[in-house]
Amino acid sequence: MGVLSSEGYETVRVRVDNEICFLQLYRPDAGNTINTRLVEECADVVRFCEDHAKVLVLEGLPEVFCWGADFEEIATGDSGAHDRSPAEALYDLWLSLAFGSFVSVAHVRGKVNAGGMGFVAACDIVVCEDSVMFSLSELLFGLMPACVLPFLIRRIGPAKANFITLTTQPFTAEQAVSWQLVDSSAENSENLLRRHLLRLRYLPKNGIVRYKKYVRNLDDILLPSRVEAFSANREVFSDERNLQRIARYVRTGEFPWEGE
Repeated sequence: MGVLSSEGYETVRVRVDNEICFLQLYRPDAGNTINTRLVEECADVVRFCEDHAKVLVLEGLPEVFCWGADFEEIATGDSGAHDRSPAEALYDLWLSLAFGSFVSVAHVRGKVNAGGMGFVAACDIVVCEDSVMFSLSELLFGLMPACVLPFLIRRIGPAKANFITLTTQPFTAEQAVSWQLVDSSAENSENLLRRHLLRLRYLPKNGIVRYKKYVRNLDDILLPSRVEAFSANREVFSDERNLQRIARYVRTGEFPWEGE
């Protein structure tokens, strides 16, 4: 069994217990938003899990699971030089959660928005607290959840994904369960998670590997949609009007329709 700890990571916290890896998104000063470093560090943990874990539990903070893209990084263009675009790296991370050789479990508390929905929809199993609120807010800024949508459609179907995208309205854990975005919710999600892990820990690694490979071979949306998702993402983030809306929001905290 390999060894992994939080040492050396800036945006995540990690612990491993008996072939179960707990990966916590940890950017409390930035609303648990997604920046380049967080994607890189999550991908590093996922690579570890490919060989050394049977279960990966993805968690956020009690108040916010993940609030989507870090608009400040987008506004400043400070994502650094990389072989892949930020959208490609994030999409591939979600592919790893969907098809990796481990069971991915999203344990959701607090608020979930935009790219946070991608993390949720990519996981094999999703449990949450009854008080969780979900939303897709991208269209309010002239954007679209291009990379999220294939994962969301795979999870809940095209009609409901379309409804959530267009309305941009927050929805409850109860609705998320009825729409099959979430598998189960409870007032105390820690107990709910514990019950699932008690069972999942008995699964043999080789069985998980074969099953997840089979699931990948059956895929008819995530892999075929990859290039189209990048293209759509590039289009909306190349629109100067959208970038101005984002920069204004970062500068003033006002939404596009406010203060005009």
